[in-house]
Amino acid sequence: MTELNKLLLSVGAVLLGGFLFTGNRRRMLYILYKTLPRDILGSFRFLRVNILLWWWESRGFTVAEVFARLATAHPDHAAFVFEDKEWTYQQLEEFSNRVARFFRSRQGLARGDSIALIMDSRPEYVGFWLGLSKVGLVAALVNTNLRHEVLIHSIRAADCKAVIFGSELADAVNEVKDGISGLTLYRWPDVPTSVRTSLPASIDLSIEFSKISGDKLSADGTQVKCSPRDKLIYIYTSGTTGMPKAAVITNLRYMLMSCGVHSMLGLRTTDRIYDALPLYHTAGGIVGAGQALLRGITVVLRRRFSASKFWPDCVHYECTVAQYIGEICRYLLAIPPSSTDTSHSVRLMFGNGLKAQIWGPFVERFRVKQIGEFYGATEGNSNLVNIDSRVGSVGFVPRYAGALYPVALLRVDEETGEPLRGPDGFCIPCQPGEAGVFVGKINPKKAVNDFSGYVDKKASEKKIILDVFKKGDRVFNSGDILVMDDFGYFYFKDRTGDTFRWRGENVATSEVEAVISNVVGLRDAAVYGVEVPGTEGKAGMAAIYDPERSLNLNKFAEAVKHALPAYARPLFIRILTEFSITGTFKIKKRDLQLEAFDVKKINDPVYFLDKTGFYVRLTEQLYTDIVEQRVRL
Repeated sequence: MTELNKLLLSVGAVLLGGFLFTGNRRRMLYILYKTLPRDILGSFRFLRVNILLWWWESRGFTVAEVFARLATAHPDHAAFVFEDKEWTYQQLEEFSNRVARFFRSRQGLARGDSIALIMDSRPEYVGFWLGLSKVGLVAALVNTNLRHEVLIHSIRAADCKAVIFGSELADAVNEVKDGISGLTLYRWPDVPTSVRTSLPASIDLSIEFSKISGDKLSADGTQVKCSPRDKLIYIYTSGTTGMPKAAVITNLRYMLMSCGVHSMLGLRTTDRIYDALPLYHTAGGIVGAGQALLRGITVVLRRRFSASKFWPDCVHYECTVAQYIGEICRYLLAIPPSSTDTSHSVRLMFGNGLKAQIWGPFVERFRVKQIGEFYGATEGNSNLVNIDSRVGSVGFVPRYAGALYPVALLRVDEETGEPLRGPDGFCIPCQPGEAGVFVGKINPKKAVNDFSGYVDKKASEKKIILDVFKKGDRVFNSGDILVMDDFGYFYFKDRTGDTFRWRGENVATSEVEAVISNVVGLRDAAVYGVEVPGTEGKAGMAAIYDPERSLNLNKFAEAVKHALPAYARPLFIRILTEFSITGTFKIKKRDLQLEAFDVKKINDPVYFLDKTGFYVRLTEQLYTDIVEQRVRL
């Protein structure tokens, strides 16, 4: 029996038999009545995704090959729109072919090698990694906010053999050129060379590409035959501890994430998608840009997000779909009302992190008919999609669809985040309404259940839990705490481990702690995220042990500004005169997190990073202004 036939049988079993022979029949029949339309639609769309992936994999298609077929079918159709310029499928195909020909001929590069890509969002960004993939090279999509040691680490973590950078980021590359000596630097000019006075020694790719043909690669044997399961790109994620890790994205994984959202949310080939998210992230670079590469939908790119330009851009470019992260929605609500709030044609917005508290006001003000909230870790195998605009939900799984989509919530220790096990040694699944860590069963034979992990194999192993429900099984540990209701809807609750999310970025607390410890002369410090009313994610707060009160906060602010990207800088500083430590000599964070920055409960002095870029004493009045949202963060 083929995998496709098994999938069809699983769908039938879920929809016809699952509810009738389990648990309280009356309750189950009520749940069936309430969820059957959703489950039928979701199962049909899920089946369609699986059939498409099966079809592509059985024929050995890669992302580049699917895109090339689209370019042949409609060469003059706009793949991307950027700053009022259209990039047709043919133009992007030719650009990527030039990339492939150039790097195929470079000595010292072999199939499987990686090249760091550091560049602002624009069509060439996609063209670079797409072209590299055609000759078996892997682009490492480096976060453009990173600087100094963290940037060097990210380049080295993926074992990059070269760096491609946009000239707009020349200063950042210049700062680390000594730390990446030995790597060839390639520059793509975004501004005239005369504007920049500190361009590092590099090869100007615009000059090189002018000498190269953009014709199909098969004509001269340049193209390397790649597999759907070959590595395509690396996307960085903070994980639970430490420096950024390079997550492996295969061709099939890229196809699953982009086509999964396309199918589950009912995107149309006639849509125009507004993508103002960074292309080095999964949301912007895969879920967004992938709609152009794999499904023939025009995607409008923006170099950087702007709240004031969001709806005017959607009107100007006639977009029917737009992407978000939760923070974007809050920014849009914060700007003064304008005529473009409702004169746009956006019928669907999809993304992740839209909190239930602002979901209703957002939809009401901007009159967006559908919100497609989704959930999923970049490196993970467990994803969810909200297809019916259920407020606050990150998606659903039919209550008895374990055979169709094997994900679960496991009970965990609140202090350690580790899964709890019963007397039989196996993990304990959560009941509806009970929060637990979200996991997905690993099955390398199925694209939707595979786990490629990180470049760092040891880091990959840490994300796997063994012997979960039976001896020998393996699941991917998302590290996220979710809760499921009776109807199979999932809701995001928190993250386990030492990571929090702020400004759309994951912040690894151990990384920030290391920087702060150096800045304050190796004093003990703890970094954690704290909730601030009216904001998405958690703001960074650092507790620093300084019993003599000798810390110079002005110098500290300058040093942190130099060493950390803006989203990772602590907004609140608490000066400790005493503290409790764990068995591994770390400051206990739990009580600190509970007290947060509430100066009405804390005797220690607390400071706030205001708009001047320096820390000021957090008074009760300032605290109240922040909590009541009179001070914007």
